Amino acid sequence: MDIQAKVRQMDAMVSRGEILDAIDQFFSSSAITSDYGGVITSDKKSMVEKMQSFLGSIAQVKGITHHRSIIEGNHSASEFTFDFDMKDGSKIHWHEIIRRVWSQDGLVIREGYFLA
Repeated sequence: MDIQAKVRQMDAMVSRGEILDAIDQFFSSSAITSDYGGVITSDKKSMVEKMQSFLGSIAQVKGITHHRSIIEGNHSASEFTFDFDMKDGSKIHWHEIIRRVWSQDGLVIREGYFLA
């Protein structure tokens, strides 16, 4: 498994706004996620539902910028800035680190989000 290639592919998809497709392609069915707001998903299905709800609340994507990624063993960390106008009139500007643990099969088994 070439984690570097997988990280590059996944980060490119996220940068293009293809977040649900990235989850579908790269997440294990039992992947666990956690974010800095305390929300935890226990499998791929619940992560898809969470992201569908979130993405549906975006009025305009002003930008998604991938800054860099680091990879060591089966761990990766990718730095992004997300800039969204939301349907409720609020604005989101997140600068975050997405930490992933990859399985031997090349799928994400754990993903965590941290404010950068």
